[in-house]
Amino acid sequence: MERIRTSTVTLWQNNRSRAFSAGSNGLLARLRQQNEKDIVALPEYKARSNLSNFLGVKAGRITSNASHSIEAPTPPPSGYKHILSSSQMLLTLDAAMATFHLHVESRIASLCGQGFYTIGPCGEEMLASIGHALDPDVDAMALHYRHLSVSILRQLRLGRNLEDVVLDRARGHVISKLDPVTGGVHCAIGSARGESTNELGGGDYVVTSTLASQCPPAVGRALGFSIADTILKSDTSGGSAATKPLSFVTIGDGSVHNAHFLSAFNLARHARFRKKKCPVVFGVSDNGLSISYPTDGYADYLFSKSSPQPLGAQFDPESRAIADRDGVPIFKANGCDMFDVYDKTLQATSYSRKYSAPSLILYQELTRRFGHAATDRQHAYLNADVVDRMAESDVVASGIVQAAEQWNAITYSEARDRFEEIGEMVKDSFDIAAEEPKITSRDEMLERVSQPMVSVPQLQSEKLVSNGGLQPKLSEGKREKREVMRKHMTRVVAEVMDKDRKVVYIGEDVEHGGYYLVTDGLVNKFPGRVIDFPPDETTLLGCAMGFSQVGLLPIIEVPYSKYLDCGADMFYEIAISNWLTNKQCPNGMVVRVQGFDRGVFGGNFHTHNMIPHIPPGVDVLCYSNGQDYARGFRNAIIQARNGRVVVLVDCTNLLNLRHLHEKDRGWETAYPADDEVMSFHDIRKFGDSGKHLIVTYGNGVVTALRARRDLAEQKVIGHESEIDIIDSPYISDIPDGLRDALSNGRYDTVLFCDICKEGPGSNTLSSIIMGLKKDGILPAKWDFVAAPRTYNPLGNMVTFLNEEDIIGSFRKLIC
Repeated sequence: MERIRTSTVTLWQNNRSRAFSAGSNGLLARLRQQNEKDIVALPEYKARSNLSNFLGVKAGRITSNASHSIEAPTPPPSGYKHILSSSQMLLTLDAAMATFHLHVESRIASLCGQGFYTIGPCGEEMLASIGHALDPDVDAMALHYRHLSVSILRQLRLGRNLEDVVLDRARGHVISKLDPVTGGVHCAIGSARGESTNELGGGDYVVTSTLASQCPPAVGRALGFSIADTILKSDTSGGSAATKPLSFVTIGDGSVHNAHFLSAFNLARHARFRKKKCPVVFGVSDNGLSISYPTDGYADYLFSKSSPQPLGAQFDPESRAIADRDGVPIFKANGCDMFDVYDKTLQATSYSRKYSAPSLILYQELTRRFGHAATDRQHAYLNADVVDRMAESDVVASGIVQAAEQWNAITYSEARDRFEEIGEMVKDSFDIAAEEPKITSRDEMLERVSQPMVSVPQLQSEKLVSNGGLQPKLSEGKREKREVMRKHMTRVVAEVMDKDRKVVYIGEDVEHGGYYLVTDGLVNKFPGRVIDFPPDETTLLGCAMGFSQVGLLPIIEVPYSKYLDCGADMFYEIAISNWLTNKQCPNGMVVRVQGFDRGVFGGNFHTHNMIPHIPPGVDVLCYSNGQDYARGFRNAIIQARNGRVVVLVDCTNLLNLRHLHEKDRGWETAYPADDEVMSFHDIRKFGDSGKHLIVTYGNGVVTALRARRDLAEQKVIGHESEIDIIDSPYISDIPDGLRDALSNGRYDTVLFCDICKEGPGSNTLSSIIMGLKKDGILPAKWDFVAAPRTYNPLGNMVTFLNEEDIIGSFRKLIC
């Protein structure tokens, strides 16, 4: 085997910038002294001492009678196709040592009450060499929480000093506000925006603690690279295979059971089957345990069965996958061997770059050390001998032996010095980070939930006031044909796509027009930008997140509102990203949710009238007519372009509604002028002189207008003008327009009419009412009516909010 020897001291010195000043008088340092007895009893602390002693013995600096034999990994029978250079080995060892020390200090900080994240990466440190098989400047990366060493190595390759990298990670563990990844709200793998991310989608993406949720966006980024290249004429997939970006994502072996991974892997295979470019590489580390659940090698079984042919010793996964053109080649590496990890990962990434196709690497033979986290009660499900044996397994030591004895890249004396130096560096980092400020303000947490709302030109008030319905003279002086809401929806989507090439429209069956013909004809006008997805909301929403991250502005069509439930967790991942990354990684997009409220088709599953999914950071609107929808959609695109997540809920009954009363064509509208934009805080008024007020939105506006006429005909009121109706489409917050309308105290009564079901977690007006009540601007007499808390039968509209509900509630209110 070839021996590599360069100046190790020089290489490692190049990775230093400054000496840390030990915070010996800081809080954490004092707590260490107070808890010294408990600290030295930690298995992680003992393991660190054992490794230091082992290196000292090997270096001839200390003598020991204890038998501590550590072997280097055995190379595969066929050898390595790709070899790490000496500098790459040393960088890998730096990342591995830093990862190990960071874990030890995180457990110490936790014991001292100053550390709050203890999920451990130990046993998988040598996966760091994955980072050498990726291009840190163009590739996208999203890592499982145990794969910290890969993130560290990537940052080192980008030119960051190790001191800065470990200090930033320590900040995450002690929740310092100066943590560049999350700003003090979590401890997450990732990087600050701008350090290892670019506008074309490359970067180290923050991963939440939700199992495998990083996988659907990773596939989205892979698909988005070629889409962005096609429509934006960027350089994301041009040039040689070596410069093509790819999306790399890792999970643990327990996550192969999770729907996020299964959906993402299935979509990647489907893309390969359909000959679509999807350069994504899945990395799966198999350590045999998913916390306490034994995985028993299932990942190996699963991927061996799903690969193009059985994976024998002589199997060439690349050539077989190329022949089949629909398979995902499976590569297997010894996860304890930095050379095999690098070699197999480089084979996989080279394949995915060359063919713009997915591949998967299974990192095997790993042993989890020290449990899942500090709270893990290993002795409850493993016997003591197994726990001790796992703790004694030391891949960092094995990697040092490999570098020293197989490749002559270092001496044991150099390795021990570096190990001790990094240990002090990490300890000092925790001392420094523990002294830094933490989150103390609730206002800070509220402010970072979403990107700022962009102000838009104020619409003239007379354009938002009608005496009766949407009268023909609403757009005075225009002869433009008046149309139903659906026609205006199609037109405004085409308008924004024509003005901005970054806008793409994705969904199920959208290429032929969608279930409600909203995208009718758009696929021909905008080739490559109206894209059908298979029926899976998890990957649909996840890919939208990935598209946003590669510079696209996605509009997502969810065919029926009930189907948002199917992708709910991915939707919440989209929503939390801006908050979690301290506003560094927003996911600007517009989500169109159809199949909502009143209708006879499909029963409850296609007429769902609940809106339970309104997490912080999401704007939700429900328009009642085509003119306001077009104005509001323009604003939605403006806000999404600035990073906000906007959801538009469409009432099925309104899409083709022409008549308000009999055959009056009172619900058709003219298309608004190009400069007309409706802000989220605008409301529409039907009447502006009444003493009673009805507040509603969406299909409730039509229902309320019809109920108002019935009340006049029944002589409950003298004239329709006695009741004003406010159409308040912004339902995720209290719009300023509604506050203003109620602030002057002119209304004797207010009736809130919600088209959603009554009860907790179902409707939106309940929370708006409480906000107005807190503001002290509701009159003494007010009431609330909503659809009954049940489900909607097929072919029947008995369960929806109707005119009788509003009439009965109004009669009681004025008694």
